[in-house]
Amino acid sequence: MTITVLDTAPAIRRIVTAPPAARPDLLRAMVEPARGLYRYFPGEVDVVAMHGMSFGFPLDRDEDQILDALGRLEEAGAWARIEKALEDAVRLQSGSLAGVNVPDITVLFVLGDPGDAYFRHTVGGFSGNGSVTGYISLTLWPTAENLARLEATAVHELNHNLRYAPGGVVWDPATVAVGEQIVSEGLADAFARQMYGPELGYTAMGVPHLNDDEVFAKVLEGLGITGMQNFVSWVHGDAAAQRFGGTPVGLPTGAGYAVGNRLVDAYLAETGQNAAQALYAPSDTIIRTALRLLQ
Repeated sequence: MTITVLDTAPAIRRIVTAPPAARPDLLRAMVEPARGLYRYFPGEVDVVAMHGMSFGFPLDRDEDQILDALGRLEEAGAWARIEKALEDAVRLQSGSLAGVNVPDITVLFVLGDPGDAYFRHTVGGFSGNGSVTGYISLTLWPTAENLARLEATAVHELNHNLRYAPGGVVWDPATVAVGEQIVSEGLADAFARQMYGPELGYTAMGVPHLNDDEVFAKVLEGLGITGMQNFVSWVHGDAAAQRFGGTPVGLPTGAGYAVGNRLVDAYLAETGQNAAQALYAPSDTIIRTALRLLQ
């Protein structure tokens, strides 16, 4: 098992200081080692377009802000911190549950777009993806809160990576249920909290709704809905649905994360397990066990 956190800092600096016409090709070169992130997309993927769609730093503006933010990440030792956090997490997970498949993992860590209001404010300047086995992407704007939570966000995405690795839970985009992603977000947060405590381990956008019974009841209505195209509405909320072409269902940002945490915490309390031990627990078992206690 090898964890490779791509050293993207020099590449980001080259990109934003290069002539504008040269920037797309430089970005493609930076992303190329992590192209496997897009292996489930149909056809040839334009990584420049995907970079923009996933809140990556712009290629045509805000150069001074980006360079300043890049300097803050370098001063914070962000790349080394991510690598160490992932190595620590793998040791914890491997020591907690026999037979865990830990693949080689490539991490793409980039700055986000300072001019994107949804990214900066609605979701707090962070976006991650750990669902594609062998790859983790982290897009971040270095606020004080995000820098403090850097390790926790990285191991959250690792938890997804390991849950869906071969030998673990099978993820079929066409048939997977909303309940699976709700549970997976709760498990990933619980794992981050197991390592770093509640102050850092919760995904920030879900925290305001952790004890909201109306949000909890509403999300429960969608747990059985299948197909990944529905997840943005039920997991991330109405603002995300509007941003990405989904159908709003009346939920605040981060609703699914809050509900996932409540379900997983109830399950862990009932079974006496910790999050690492529950890595492969079936989502329907977690939901059924939790609802016996919570309803």
